[in-house]
Order: sequence, then structure tokens, then C-alpha cells
Amino acid sequence: MSRFLFRRLLAMIPLLVGITFISFLAMSLVPGDFLSNLKLDPRFSPEVIRQMEAQFGLDQPLFVRYVKWMWGVLHLDLGISIQYRVPVASLIASRAFNTIILSASSMIFSWALAIPIGIAVAVNQNSIWDRILSFLAFFGMSVPNFFFAFLMMYFALKTGWFPIGGTFSVDYSSLDAWSKIADRVNHLLLPVFVLGVAGMAGLMRLMRSQIIEIKNSDFVRTARAKGLSERVVIYKHVLRNALNPFVTMAGYSLGDLLGGAALVEAVMNLQGLGLLLLNAVRSLDIYLVMGSVLMGTVLLLVGNLLADIGLVAVDPRVDFSSVSES
Repeated sequence: MSRFLFRRLLAMIPLLVGITFISFLAMSLVPGDFLSNLKLDPRFSPEVIRQMEAQFGLDQPLFVRYVKWMWGVLHLDLGISIQYRVPVASLIASRAFNTIILSASSMIFSWALAIPIGIAVAVNQNSIWDRILSFLAFFGMSVPNFFFAFLMMYFALKTGWFPIGGTFSVDYSSLDAWSKIADRVNHLLLPVFVLGVAGMAGLMRLMRSQIIEIKNSDFVRTARAKGLSERVVIYKHVLRNALNPFVTMAGYSLGDLLGGAALVEAVMNLQGLGLLLLNAVRSLDIYLVMGSVLMGTVLLLVGNLLADIGLVAVDPRVDFSSVSES
């Protein structure tokens, strides 16, 4: 276990360097930078522009800027946002809570419904409920999240049952503690539903196909021949073997916590990291983009590591030597 962890953590270093350097290079190759628009503004003199270029290191070669940024990362300094003029770390931290709550809530919602529904339709294969729920799953998978978000906002507008976008109400600061929590939850309901439905559709189809494939295997027939009830066969033997891809998906989902809801946040005007990152890319705020890329990459690598450890825990056929080689 310790040897496996050491090797995986060591392998993360070149991956982080490679991914961040390619991202830094891509951002630097885009024509212009954040100051390009300011150069067209007569309120900013050429001297002020030169001072800002020197302040943010934009007058230095690409490799020098990357090395300085990486040196700052090693000292837990992600740089200064050119657009907001505040440390990138504090800016990301101020938005991370909203995105993590949204992504985690939608993940819990989708998984809590998808797995039992997937099991039910697989056990009752080709029944009327299987056909209806499979149709709804295909529908949920085919509708883009941003379009579904528009539909839900239209629904909120027509019914008045939910807030029309936003993270909290205008009078949020004047509310008491419990009212603030209720207000946050009320604004989260529709975004969680939008993200959860899309995730639930894919998970349900995956669980259904896994159960159907495994329940017809030889070891399941042997379990039935021993006289075990169908409930025991499904939940003790079939389900345990069907969980492998879900453990892997759970690990990769960790990398989606920060940016997986970007389009929904943009449509519903939610003050999260997804909307922040979209604005940063659009304005070429390179250090804010790089801070988001770094955090997303770290979460993805850590999620992959946790997924491999989870596979060893749930499947006795898998050991650390096999997952380290895969």
C-alpha cells in the first residue's frame, strides 16, 4: 500500500508539470492579453500599461513567466488575478464553496436515485417500467444541460415557485442564520435538479447494463443453484461485481467538482467557479485560469488515486500491483 501510494504520488509530479505547462503555453499563444483592451482606452497611458505589464510579468518570456508561476505554486501562491487585482487563491476560495455545494448536491441526488432505479429496471428487464424509464434516461442524456437550465428557468418564471437564477436573494445579508440557509437551499433546488437529471440518466443506464450482464454469468447461476433467494443473489453477488465502474466514476467525479457545472452556472447566474473560469478565459486572465486548471488537475489525479484504492477495496480480484500497471 505505502509503495503504491509513493509511486503514484511521484508520478503525479511530471503530469502536473506537463498539464500546467501546456495550459500556460495555450493561454500565452492566444493573440493579445488582458491589457490589449486597456491599450485602446485613452484613460490608460502607455506608461501605465508598461507598469502593469511589469507588475504581472507580461513583458517577460513565456518560459520565465511559467517558472516564476510554478515557484509561487510551490510556496502556495497562485499569483494575482489581472482582472480582479486580488490573489487567485483567495478568489477561488471565495467561489469554491458555491460550486462544491452545487456539484456535491447534484452528485448525491443523481447517485441516490440512479443506482436503485437501475437495479429495479434491470431486475424487471423488458417490463413496461423498464421501457418508460429507459426512454426518460435517453431523453435526459440527449438534452444539453444549458438548454435544460433554460427550460427550468422558464418554468420558474411561469410558476413563481422557484427563484429565477442567482445564488441568493437581494435581501440575503439582512436575513437571520436559518433564513439564509433556507434561501441558499431554495436557490440550489433547480440547478441541482438540472445537473442531477443529466447525471442520473447516464448512471441509471450504466447500472442497468451492468446488472443485466452480470446476472446471466456462470457464478450467478451457481448461486441460484445453491438455493439462494433472488434478492440475495442480486444484492450480495451481482451488485458487488457491478460496482467497479461506479467506483472509478466516483473518483473521476472529484475532478468535476470545480468546473463540471460551468454552463449551468453561466445560464443561471450562479456565483461559482465555473462562471469565474469562463470569465477568466474570455478576458485572458492567465493566472486565474492557471489556478483553476491546477486545482482541477490535482482533484482529478487525487480522484483517480482514490478510485484505484476503492477498486482494491470492493473487488478481491484486484490488487495494488494491477492498478499501478493499468
